[in-house]
Amino acid sequence: MAKGDESGEKSKLYVLKPLVEHWPAIKKPKGHVHFRQKILWTGICLIMYYVLTQVLLYGVNPETLDMFAGYRAIIAGASGSIMHLGIGPIVTGSIIMQLFVGAKIIKLDLQKSEDKALYQGVQKVVIMLMIIVEAIPQVFGYLSPSHSLINMLGGTGARAVIIAQLFMGGFIVFWMDELISKWGIGSGVSLFIAAGVSEAIITGTFNWFPQTSGAMSVTNPPAGTLPKTIYLISNMSLGDLVGGGFEKIFISPPNPIIALIGTIVIFFGVVYAESSKVELPLTHARVRGARGRYPLRLMYASNIPVILMAALLANVNMFALIFWGRLSNFPILP
Repeated sequence: MAKGDESGEKSKLYVLKPLVEHWPAIKKPKGHVHFRQKILWTGICLIMYYVLTQVLLYGVNPETLDMFAGYRAIIAGASGSIMHLGIGPIVTGSIIMQLFVGAKIIKLDLQKSEDKALYQGVQKVVIMLMIIVEAIPQVFGYLSPSHSLINMLGGTGARAVIIAQLFMGGFIVFWMDELISKWGIGSGVSLFIAAGVSEAIITGTFNWFPQTSGAMSVTNPPAGTLPKTIYLISNMSLGDLVGGGFEKIFISPPNPIIALIGTIVIFFGVVYAESSKVELPLTHARVRGARGRYPLRLMYASNIPVILMAALLANVNMFALIFWGRLSNFPILP
């Protein structure tokens, strides 16, 4: 029987083993999965992700302001949709388990198959709990229920409906991530992040719809960078261009030209640094004349540290704002 540590003491997490064994999970493939089948499952999950980002939450007040819209692209979320939480609960649950195991608060030896299986099972349970933990605060200031839904179901019932939708979206993301990891290509977390960032780049570059609702004008040009540039140059006079038009085209948000140029430069810079490596010559002492080279890459770190830090800061900011907003209504005790 596997032990939690060298002293022979079994981890206390083994009390959750019956729950983990009966927890629903995607079955691992018994044999080799063909490349076409991997592409099929990956494509299906990617299409489902894009579709769900366009499914808006029912009963949300349209005037609600998402204070964490800047984090959505990093955590593969879409504000006000079923995919509002994105991969946030998955990343947060993974952080919690890794910190607890790394700090020896949870005594598990991941080199042993039984402990590793328990770790992965408990991590799924923690992720489910984090979906609920991150969904509940959203209805207190970020995704406020509409007045019609409150009149229909009451305040508590209206919030419960929104929380149920957020939980459903987080649950679907979790299952798609596990499906891609076992039957698809790569990781679902990385795929959804790439999909969200790619969508933001495409829409931010080519979106022809105006910045705000209404007819397009010089003060309300298209939101996309290239359409905005073409529209402003076509509709501005020479005097307008000299008197601040160029600043509006290149610098003024949203989607200025300088942002597009910066994105392209960073993209090619990261690709170049990622492909850079130094080959160290090696010789074998036991075999004369045998030589080889060991490639030493310039960059070994991926975007995971950035994602983990962004998800952690988003959670800290969210709960801090909620506590500040709620506790500020209470009188200060002497």
